[in-house]
Amino acid sequence: MSTAYVVVTVLGAVMAGFSAGSVFFRAEWTVKPLADYGVPRAWWPWLGVAKAAGAAGLLAGLFLPVVGVLAAAGLVLYFLGAVVTVVRARWFSHVPFPLIYAAPAAASLVLGF
Repeated sequence: MSTAYVVVTVLGAVMAGFSAGSVFFRAEWTVKPLADYGVPRAWWPWLGVAKAAGAAGLLAGLFLPVVGVLAAAGLVLYFLGAVVTVVRARWFSHVPFPLIYAAPAAASLVLGF
């Protein structure tokens, strides 16, 4: 296990965990865009759970590599889905935000192989 993998994985877990917490605590900068994009309010807790599970999976992957790879793949798919949601809502200036969160997950996925 390389130092780069550990650093990128922990960074990805922290970022995904922060994003999950932002949804759970209804941070204005997170939930207002979700409403603007047309994401149903009933989905918000489940989206937070998915991100929190991904963060926990990345950390677990430091000890069980297959779990980390699966968590990283799940987070990459999650944030690509977020990009699709943003594009469908025609908020093109917001596309970089989910990509920023997807980047360490994608790097962790690549380094995990």
